[in-house]
Amino acid sequence: MAFQPYTPKPITDVFTSGDTDINRRECRRTVPMRVLALGLGRTGTASLRTALVELGFDDCYHMMSASVENPPDCLMWSDALAAKYDGQGTFGREQWDQLFGHCQAICDWPCVAFAKELIEAYPEAKVLVTTRDVDSWHSSTMKTVHWRATEPELRLVAKFDWAAGMYQPMLSKFWTEFWEGDFEKNGKRRYKEYYDEIRALVPKENLLEYKMGEGWKPLCDFLEVPVPEGKKFPRTNDTDGFVDRCRKRNRMQMLNVLFRATVVGGGFAAIVFSASMTIRRFFGSRGTLLS
Repeated sequence: MAFQPYTPKPITDVFTSGDTDINRRECRRTVPMRVLALGLGRTGTASLRTALVELGFDDCYHMMSASVENPPDCLMWSDALAAKYDGQGTFGREQWDQLFGHCQAICDWPCVAFAKELIEAYPEAKVLVTTRDVDSWHSSTMKTVHWRATEPELRLVAKFDWAAGMYQPMLSKFWTEFWEGDFEKNGKRRYKEYYDEIRALVPKENLLEYKMGEGWKPLCDFLEVPVPEGKKFPRTNDTDGFVDRCRKRNRMQMLNVLFRATVVGGGFAAIVFSASMTIRRFFGSRGTLLS
């Protein structure tokens, strides 16, 4: 899984034209790391990301940075996961600066798998965690990210598509390792253990525990920035629509594959055949994804 070489985005990936193609292994830090938001995903991290950018902590890294914004990031995440869980290679401050040297803040998974490493790498950064009732969090995560990490459709798309081929192996590795092989069984226990680990790593006076709904003031007071005047605290990435968004991306990626096979021509008949067989599993007669 680790050390997969970077390959440029195919020019035929026209159905996901918004995906950028930056090889982070060639990047360096350009802005200071100021905030480590280490709450688990599905605790309001997407909303927090938007809020932090609004407060001037631009950019803020999030799983979406790798999954839908710049897929080659997944290569470095795979390197990091291999170093941590398999003892393959090393991943330290130099590599973190390559991966998100353009960011002043980070949040969400897979960052949370490296909470200790990131706190040690950026001792000057402020640390906060978003929290949530563990039962509602587990239910939300089962319906969204757990589904995404284990869905057969994504595994099939990853066999052919440039972006999915980097994202799916990384997501699967992270999900398996972090939850000790079984999120449904271990999720609630690991949730509690994880937050206890953060509290043990960061002195209470240096840690903000924040729940969605508390508004701007506690966040701004902790970060020592002014409260935005006349702006509501953002709310994004609700559970509703998560599956539909993921399935739409599957469709667009498979359309990329079919278009590439069509453009390349008969010399790649095997690609065309394999992709067509996959499409038959995904699409109905009207071109919509089968449930």
